[in-house]
Amino acid sequence: MKSGLMKRKDDEEAGEIDLTPMLDVVFILLIFFIVTSVFVTEAGIEVTRPEASTSESKKGDLILIAVGPNGDIWIDGDQVDPRFIRSRFELRLADAPNSAVIIQADASADNEQVMLILGAAREANITDVSISAEA
Repeated sequence: MKSGLMKRKDDEEAGEIDLTPMLDVVFILLIFFIVTSVFVTEAGIEVTRPEASTSESKKGDLILIAVGPNGDIWIDGDQVDPRFIRSRFELRLADAPNSAVIIQADASADNEQVMLILGAAREANITDVSISAEA
């Protein structure tokens, strides 16, 4: 009689599935996808871009720089003094050497700020500079 009770207990334990290894794999996959995902970078402020008759899409490593309607300059969510634009470009180029600069200037922004950014990009040896526009 004792062996019959033991047999039922063994059958019950054999029917249970341990989910711990599966949860470990799921968490490892989750971490992998979070680490390898591409995050959208924002310049820092929302600007009203001017309209253009021609436009093309850009992909790759982009340095987004925004010029607000008041002439304030934003890079990566931080307002930047115009004197330090070149140094910010050089820091970003250290991480990604083939980066392109996209200038998102507000339609009512002064062109002087855009020219300052173009000059800083030239001094930092960035050859791919574009101005964002609405098509």
